[in-house]
Amino acid sequence: MKSAKNWVWLLLFGSLWGVVEVVVGEFLFAHKVPLASVWLTAWAFLMLAAARGLLNEPGSSSVVGGVASLYKLAFAAPYFCHLLGILFLGLAFDIFASLLLKNKRAQVWKRGLTGALSAYTGYALFAIVITYIARYGPWVAGGLPKVVRHIFVGGGYAALACLAVVPAGYWMGERGWAALGRHPRWAFAGALALTIVVWTLGGLAG
Repeated sequence: MKSAKNWVWLLLFGSLWGVVEVVVGEFLFAHKVPLASVWLTAWAFLMLAAARGLLNEPGSSSVVGGVASLYKLAFAAPYFCHLLGILFLGLAFDIFASLLLKNKRAQVWKRGLTGALSAYTGYALFAIVITYIARYGPWVAGGLPKVVRHIFVGGGYAALACLAVVPAGYWMGERGWAALGRHPRWAFAGALALTIVVWTLGGLAG
């Protein structure tokens, strides 16, 4: 991740994750759409996998999650539980992608497994930390049943979605990188311009 170009790509994917959290996420939660977090998780893992298809390096997924959290913090109401959830998804994906997908030619099933394990782990980390360490009121009140439901129901649906989403994201990232490699300067300029547009739109919407 030493190249400035790599950081721009990570910034772009984190911003694309963040803008959906702000725009779509606010809509889903405001209208109490069932399993809202699962839909957002599917998009998050699509972005994480595509970024990893472009730059398969340990730590890169955590950077993407950090950017998404900053975007949401900047342009949405500061629900810190949501920010924590985003960070844990990025961290969990980083861990399992670094362990299982060191080889760019990893089989599709390994990519799907990475998505499923990351989803379960991200959901579990969030539920345990927010309930028993951060002691956030609604989660403390919900107790163990709320924790179990979040991990095994929400996390289960998210894991199923990520079995398909993560291989698709990797495919997008790898194919995209191969195409972008033919015009690296234009690709870098486009990524930078799109990132600026996404942050500008966030500022206008906020």
